[in-house]
Amino acid sequence: MKNRIGIMGGTFDPIHIGHLILGEAAYEQFGLDEVWFMPAGNPPHKRNRAGCASDAQRAEMVRRAIASNPHFVLSMEEMNEDGYSYTYRTLERINSLYPETDFYFIIGADSLFDFDTWREPQRIADACKIVVATRNQISTELFDTVLEERRNQFHGCFLKLDTPNLDIASKTIRNWIRDHQTIRYYLPDEVRRYIIENRIYEV
Repeated sequence: MKNRIGIMGGTFDPIHIGHLILGEAAYEQFGLDEVWFMPAGNPPHKRNRAGCASDAQRAEMVRRAIASNPHFVLSMEEMNEDGYSYTYRTLERINSLYPETDFYFIIGADSLFDFDTWREPQRIADACKIVVATRNQISTELFDTVLEERRNQFHGCFLKLDTPNLDIASKTIRNWIRDHQTIRYYLPDEVRRYIIENRIYEV
């Protein structure tokens, strides 16, 4: 029987409780062995990252956030030397490295709706099972319709993650920090302390 590994990708700038809840929900619902949190080195759609955390800081925040969970793993697969990463390349690479593993790529509802605009969406659908988190602002009927459209469009395995998607954006948290608003409970305490100690996002 193949191992089942979930992939949580993103800039994690910073990682917050919404990311952790989605990872845990996918772990439980799909019987995953592990969930890999995979911070992107510098994704093509976020090339101008002034005022954000460094790669090393983002990786450290992820490490601290997941340290207490034995089935969460920090993966540095996308911290590439050239700085840029595309999902299809990453998935094809890890499939070649771990042929006895089924990968479950976890995305939000927004990504489901614009999935066909991603770089090489067919290759992504061929390389993994795609787990999609629902979102409170999107009706169940619309979500299910688009999910079925993507299945037919790419002949892929698109799975619905039955959990509320907390509408927390890392950008919002960064703005709160700059405005000296509270971020308590939105971030794991270890991450919040690290941000304060290193004065990340203050300018």
